[in-house]
Amino acid sequence: MAKANPERLMSDRMDPRNSLRVCDHPGCTESGDHRAPRSRQRLDDYFWFCLEHVREYNRSWNYYAGMSNAEVEADLRRTTTWERPTWRFGAADGAGRGQAFRRVRDPFGVFDDESEDENRSGPTRPTSESPEGRALAVMGLDPPLTLDLLKRRYKELVKKHHPDANGGDRGAEERLKSINEAYTTLRRFLG
Repeated sequence: MAKANPERLMSDRMDPRNSLRVCDHPGCTESGDHRAPRSRQRLDDYFWFCLEHVREYNRSWNYYAGMSNAEVEADLRRTTTWERPTWRFGAADGAGRGQAFRRVRDPFGVFDDESEDENRSGPTRPTSESPEGRALAVMGLDPPLTLDLLKRRYKELVKKHHPDANGGDRGAEERLKSINEAYTTLRRFLG
């Protein structure tokens, strides 16, 4: 009597043509190689169908069946952000935010409150004649510069000056363009 080769048995089990599942469609005896979720509530529990029946199932299955319009809308909003918490664009936790940024040089007025005087006295940042020096001035940064610091500052400025956060203001759009150019220049400079 010949012994079975264990390597051959293992490869036979992994071969999809040797499937041990039978199609879950009533009366079908084909191999059930294609999975389909049983319901919206049990997405990790599957029917196993042959190709013909999985196509039929997919044409008729509606994830949102039985949900009201409000429930569908709520589910779409929740899953749009992969079920992670969100907040209004430009909003932050607000804890001590105004005081923390008073020490930062701010040539664009990013951290100014409307109540503050627009015409501050005192010297502004000295600018260099090189493109990198002008870019540093636009970004409100001083050397030495790291890529991490540049990225953080860029994100802060984009959030503040994005036209969507400023009601489509053309001035904010122009400031954003100069910020983007400065960021590109400094990225090239940092290599």
